[in-house]
Amino acid sequence: MNPYRILLPIISLVVLLALTFWLQPRAMSYFGVNLLFNLAVPIALATVAQMLIIMVNDIDLSIGAFVSLTACVTATLLNDAPMLGLLMMALLILAYAGMGAVIHALDLPAIVVTLGMSFVWGGLALFLLPTPGGVAPDWLRSLMTVKPPLLPMAVLAAILIAVITHLLVIRSGLGTVLRGVGGNQRSLTRAGWNVMWLKALAYGGAGMFGVLAGMALVGLTTSADANIAMRYTLLSIAGVILGGGEFTGGKVSPVGAVIGALTLTLAASFLSFLRLSSDWQIGAQGAILILVLTARLIFVRRGEPT
Repeated sequence: MNPYRILLPIISLVVLLALTFWLQPRAMSYFGVNLLFNLAVPIALATVAQMLIIMVNDIDLSIGAFVSLTACVTATLLNDAPMLGLLMMALLILAYAGMGAVIHALDLPAIVVTLGMSFVWGGLALFLLPTPGGVAPDWLRSLMTVKPPLLPMAVLAAILIAVITHLLVIRSGLGTVLRGVGGNQRSLTRAGWNVMWLKALAYGGAGMFGVLAGMALVGLTTSADANIAMRYTLLSIAGVILGGGEFTGGKVSPVGAVIGALTLTLAASFLSFLRLSSDWQIGAQGAILILVLTARLIFVRRGEPT
């Protein structure tokens, strides 16, 4: 992978963090950094979920609705009837894996299938929680608000997510094979691999990270609603691409994806310090993303051999 693909997200995060500290010096503390990255963990987990789908040359337009559904399950079933809640989570992960298998077996466009499934997930979320409410389990709330001695929980968790996903996706043999689904399916088929099962595994992994994202989100917000994570769909796609991933070829970077998620989380805090109207903040986030991606494209082309 071109070094600029990972260096540019790091530089973007550092520059944005420096500007944030310059605007608000009081944020340069344990409590301030934790506040800046407070919602980074669920966004990072959702971004990793999206990365697993992009890794196999698909794109998932349902991850936001899925995370919202798992948040509703966490705030209701997992709190009131833990065993039933865990069973529901397991079934949702299996459903995600099945979605991947069906997409491959019937050669359906993933973007259409996942868009349709977003309405299914959203409908189930509304059925479980018609109005905002629910309660986060005590153990989950305690876990997400713990205060480690050296680094804030949000930063420490992001590092752990980056390391674990890097080991699973980049360093493990199975991760190499899964990346091969996006890179060269024919070679895998000739080698005797069942691509349908591999895609089901990738989608199942995305479902697992989606479940973790929903749980982390409820642990931070202490409640849920059916639309709590709808914006995660676009944020997750942006995080993967910002972190050096590509839509084709199985080219992804787990560490870059987590850094991309952190950058997008920090961008929201930075824009709030500028006192921009909420109507302008979404557009400003998009402008920041376009600038970084433009810079990446320029540097990557310069780094390519002629």
